[in-house]
Amino acid sequence: MTNTTPSDSTLPSSREQRRHEFMGGAKATFPLIVGAIPFGIIFGTLAEPSGLSIIGALAMSIIVFAGASQFIVLGLLAAGAALPIIIATTFVVNLRHILYAANLVPKVRHLPQRWRILMAFGLTDETFAAVSNRYLQQEDIRDAHWFYLGSFCAMYGNWVLCTAIGVALGELFPDMTQWGLDFAMSVTFIGMVVPYLKSKPMWACVIVAAAMAIATATMPHKLGLLVAAIAGIAVGLSFHMMLQRQYTQTNENKEPS
Repeated sequence: MTNTTPSDSTLPSSREQRRHEFMGGAKATFPLIVGAIPFGIIFGTLAEPSGLSIIGALAMSIIVFAGASQFIVLGLLAAGAALPIIIATTFVVNLRHILYAANLVPKVRHLPQRWRILMAFGLTDETFAAVSNRYLQQEDIRDAHWFYLGSFCAMYGNWVLCTAIGVALGELFPDMTQWGLDFAMSVTFIGMVVPYLKSKPMWACVIVAAAMAIATATMPHKLGLLVAAIAGIAVGLSFHMMLQRQYTQTNENKEPS
């Protein structure tokens, strides 16, 4: 772990340092991008059969930039759902981003608002996973927002490009959605979680969240995901606090009276 003294943290960063962070963010996100490629292509292929124009599909990926929500919108459009229903459903699905944002606040509150707005738009599951690892491994966060920007740009460019490819391939291979490529996204999410399974509380969090996700799979509007996330966090945090309390009591008992 890199240690930074208070005086170091006040020094201005160089262009080379910022470039290094930017490239580091893009490289850290690359393994997750590989899993997202089929996901983006499938979205492009599904757009036109769901009633979304080519321009609409590309505009959604450029402006909305939210993979799971975009798939849900396609399903609701195909079902003829009203606009308020579509907006409310995507809002609920993206509630997990509140948890991501709350975790990042202590690391980004010192940045100008223009940076925080940009980072809010670029917040995805993959970028959160890559950036969280960066914050855990290094204490120096002067240029960490450039790492974030590198991850965001890599994911954003990949998502828009894959949407365009999917739109084009959808014309050539109408049955492409039956190829089973969507399994890649599940593998990607597993790959994001595994590096963090280094403690008992993290294992407890993941096991409880997985069990709750299965048990609540039939809840409407994907609310089961939110329930599973909250349950996993509650159990993992409680376990962590219990271990800390036991550790403190053990140390107190060892101290000479």
